Amino acid sequence: MTSGSKGRVHRRRVFYIPGYDPIHPRRYRELYRKEGADQARISGYEIALAPKRAGGPYGWHVTSTQDGAEVEADVEVLVWSDIVRSSMGKSIPATYAQLIRTAWAYIASGALFRLMRLRKGPVIAALYPIVALIVQALIGFGLGWATAALALTRLPGFPLDWLAGLILGAAILALTLRWFRGKDGKLFAYYLMHDYAFTARWGGANPPELEARMAEFAARIEDAMREDWDEVLIVGHSSGAHLAVSILADLIRENRLPSSGLSKYPGGPGAAPPALAFLSLGQVIPMVSYLPRATRLRADLQFLATRPELFWLDVTAPGDGCAFALCDPVAVSGVAPEGQIHPLVISAAFTQTLSPARWKDLRWRFFRLHFQYLCAFDRPGDYDYFRLTAGPLTLAERFHGRPPSKSRITTPANRFSSVT
Repeated sequence: MTSGSKGRVHRRRVFYIPGYDPIHPRRYRELYRKEGADQARISGYEIALAPKRAGGPYGWHVTSTQDGAEVEADVEVLVWSDIVRSSMGKSIPATYAQLIRTAWAYIASGALFRLMRLRKGPVIAALYPIVALIVQALIGFGLGWATAALALTRLPGFPLDWLAGLILGAAILALTLRWFRGKDGKLFAYYLMHDYAFTARWGGANPPELEARMAEFAARIEDAMREDWDEVLIVGHSSGAHLAVSILADLIRENRLPSSGLSKYPGGPGAAPPALAFLSLGQVIPMVSYLPRATRLRADLQFLATRPELFWLDVTAPGDGCAFALCDPVAVSGVAPEGQIHPLVISAAFTQTLSPARWKDLRWRFFRLHFQYLCAFDRPGDYDYFRLTAGPLTLAERFHGRPPSKSRITTPANRFSSVT
């Protein structure tokens, strides 16, 4: 048997699935390099990055010495940022049309009000771009009206003065909206609007181009499971968590994972394949599973919740206003089956794992806090991203016997529980 089957890891393969993010994947490499070095310094272990060695166009190689053990890990980013960018290439009027469709999708289905029963934070985050874009439009209309009114008082008797005022007011409105859009790198109103619109447009179903990409991801993971690793770890962050759920459900349901003793497995006859682990971080699964056409996701959640082929750890934090903190994604979606064993829901406990000074600095930086799971903690607890991805224990072994957080939420509030 491989060492991974005993809970020890020398070689790990990590697949990272980002959320709805248009940024080039090199961003995640640099984040891992910087934050990993900080965490190693704080926690007293060693970690270093080198160019990737295994598979995929985007990734990096990690070497780490932790608890007296040397570990190597190959990290690969499963990229769908091109799909994200194509969904964001909308004009200002088209974005406002998205606003109307998205608001209607969540309000008319009742999803918005039921989601508020779980956590108000992510619902407020969902409402923010709607309110922000409306406020921007009102400011634009106000400035346009005031400018037009001033022009009309200065041009008494000017031929077609009302038309000139209308044109001037419309120009000011357009310029104002363009100015706000140019500042979206700080305001995030357009970015978040495109994010929620991407999900709402299909009523919780995946668009065809995303389904095709997920099939490619599944093939990459399937190949890795037939290679000589101690653990294959799938990390799904934010929206990437629900993609990972469906990818892993497909692999298990279609019997595509290797079994012990396969002659084509590198370990040879009688050897065990790598341990399979799933780490969901800052998940927003209910934003999808509460929509009427999310039958695939709900079925995949229900299926994955009972499967012994993997270990699933779900990590969120109440301090992350963008995530459904401590919500068991299976249970709250209304599809908890008998014999549910996944996921183990724990808190990253930002108020405890970040020093008071660090928490004060980050508390109101909501978007940054949503990425804290991938970063260093100056008062680390049992959650440490770099121990999980580059440490000497499998995810299952590291959290063996760990009870779920006492504040875990399991009450289903979903109106839609159909899985067919």
